[in-house]
Amino acid sequence: MISVAVSGARGRMGSCVVDAVSGADDLRLVGCFDPRHAGEAVETSDGSFECASDLSAMLDEARPDVMVDFSQPDAALANVRCALAHGVHVVLGTTGVSAQELERAWRESSASGAKLFFAPNFTTGAVLMMQFAKLAAAYFGDAEIIEMHHDGKRDAPSGTAVQTARLMGEARGHVANLGPGPESEVSGYEGARGCAEDGVRIHSVRGAGFMASQEVILSSLGQTLTIRHDSTQRESYMPGVLLAVRNVAGMPEGVAGGL
Repeated sequence: MISVAVSGARGRMGSCVVDAVSGADDLRLVGCFDPRHAGEAVETSDGSFECASDLSAMLDEARPDVMVDFSQPDAALANVRCALAHGVHVVLGTTGVSAQELERAWRESSASGAKLFFAPNFTTGAVLMMQFAKLAAAYFGDAEIIEMHHDGKRDAPSGTAVQTARLMGEARGHVANLGPGPESEVSGYEGARGCAEDGVRIHSVRGAGFMASQEVILSSLGQTLTIRHDSTQRESYMPGVLLAVRNVAGMPEGVAGGL
């Protein structure tokens, strides 16, 4: 039985993780952390948990094997550092923290033996979309990404879009082909061409009607190819999250990113 604590337990994704963990036969929820909802009760089939405001104290008391973090970009790195220092494995779903920062955090606590797994997306479809985009990128000269998320998302561009662009750049040998850039933007409308990552432009859409969607649009003379993935329910992330929880302790390396 793997014992699990959830950071960001009352958030949109955190609530789904709480339900998924408490509903799994081989996992046991032992603690919840969410300073924005400190003192609030989280009712689960594994019992009732009070949202802690002190992560270190909660980890000392609950003694989980794994902590899952779906919190906020400005808090996630500190949460990761705290858990690793306590010898607790981490599965990180919060985006907006760079891989370099995460690897540095793990190295600083590597003596504890805890491992860190992070992924920009835990859905099967998004992982496949990224692989298909990487495969296609070598055959098309132009490529842009449009990512669409709910208006509560705190980081732009999304981690999925950034990772997709990096995979596509890798397939192209990191040769930039950004097309028209800021020089083509009309005065007063700066940013119309989006941001750039590894030779691919990314455009971020935020609106209440979205959950999480991404389109990769590739083109060459006379043709276009669009690869799209939509997540319509947060439960779509849970199989990937639970897969990571069950396997993080056995990773051959101490830190790894991507399903």
